[in-house]
Amino acid sequence: MSLITRWIQLVRGQSRWTVISIPYLWMLLFFAVPFLIVLKISFAHKVVAIPPYTDLLEFVDQAVVMKLNLTNYFQLWADDKYWSAYLNSIQIAAVSTFLCLLIGYPMAYVIARLPSTTRNIALMAVILPSWISFLIRIYAWMGILQTNGLLNKFLLGIGLIDTPLRIMNTPTAAYIGIVYAYLPFMILPLYSNLVKLDFRLLEAAYDLGARPWKAFLTITLPLSRRGIVAGCMLVMIPAVGEYVIPELLGGPSTRMIGRQLANEFFVAGDWPMASAVAIVMLLLLMIPILIFNRMQAKELEGRLA
Repeated sequence: MSLITRWIQLVRGQSRWTVISIPYLWMLLFFAVPFLIVLKISFAHKVVAIPPYTDLLEFVDQAVVMKLNLTNYFQLWADDKYWSAYLNSIQIAAVSTFLCLLIGYPMAYVIARLPSTTRNIALMAVILPSWISFLIRIYAWMGILQTNGLLNKFLLGIGLIDTPLRIMNTPTAAYIGIVYAYLPFMILPLYSNLVKLDFRLLEAAYDLGARPWKAFLTITLPLSRRGIVAGCMLVMIPAVGEYVIPELLGGPSTRMIGRQLANEFFVAGDWPMASAVAIVMLLLLMIPILIFNRMQAKELEGRLA
């Protein structure tokens, strides 16, 4: 074997390991390291210093001693306000995800059935609002949902209501904001799944006498299951930890865990407690991710069998 051939094989082998190592390096830098830092802070004590927490490792009598403070987690377990924030976050995220699915599925289905030229325009209409700053769009919703905002003026104008509705600073405003902000994350995975659907299956079902709703329930819905799961995860996971929308639209009555976490960090200055809140929230979010991965692994095993 010539030296050139050996060199080419060596480069190919290194390229393969380079390609494999990039995602692991990414996960190490942007997930594992920040997670370990936050986990470390969650076991510390709050102090008035810079940084505002104690070290875990101390040098005492020529020995290194590790002190793990579990008070933050016990307090998290005992205090009802944290439980309330977690449950409210899950409830708001679940309802918002369901609403996104109800609105997003028909939109994705219609876009997938459009001609290719019109389809691209429709997709651009879904993506285009995301080009504007997220904060500016939420501020725009504040103007729409105010008591003297555009929505109340419209409803008063058509005679549907006699007095302006109070929508701002209520959970309803938070639902509207979250559904609006995360709707594209539901539409796009559904569209990518539905556009691959073989519509000849539906035509065959119609030829055999199936009604449209039965063809949808027995063919379209099962075949789009992966898009539904992916869309629900893309909406629900970030919605659980949402902070900006509940803060600007929901008001004090909308208590979510992202807001509680920000209060611990920036108002109370209790970094260890805030880190404990973040760790528990992350563990809660890991549950749907593990379920999704398990479903994908089962499907892959079924295909290979």
